[in-house]
Amino acid sequence: MSEELNNEQPIEEPVQNVEPETATEPVQTEVPQAESVEPAYTPDMTQPQVIVQRERGFAHYVGFALLCVLCICFFFMPGIAITYGVSRLVTLNGAAAWIFSAILSVIAWVIFKIKIKGFKKSFYWYIGLCVVVLALLIFIEVVTEANVFANIIALLCGAA
Repeated sequence: MSEELNNEQPIEEPVQNVEPETATEPVQTEVPQAESVEPAYTPDMTQPQVIVQRERGFAHYVGFALLCVLCICFFFMPGIAITYGVSRLVTLNGAAAWIFSAILSVIAWVIFKIKIKGFKKSFYWYIGLCVVVLALLIFIEVVTEANVFANIIALLCGAA
């Protein structure tokens, strides 16, 4: 390939003499003056708004953490209810209660997922089950004199 490059001779292009064209009409050299454009004031134009965000206090973060814990407990509500029933028969510590509740809740959710097609629909049915279990626990709390929720909290904290 280098031999081909060396063998090639430069091709000379013919040079043409180009004469400048003369314009028959005079060219305008006047530049029109730019008009000053000022936006018209409309009533909906307002001053720029400054959004000042307050710093969140300690109570905000404590409330958010409590809300997260309650959501987790609500999601595990079917397993927690079964674990509470089992704990009435057998002594369980806190870690075993959480693990047992989580496993039972995930199994319940998987059953809903298998039986009901679609993630969203099965999730809604599972949340419905959680609401029914919560209502059942509240009913047991009100009708009987047993402190169901206090015992559940004690069980999950390891105090039972």
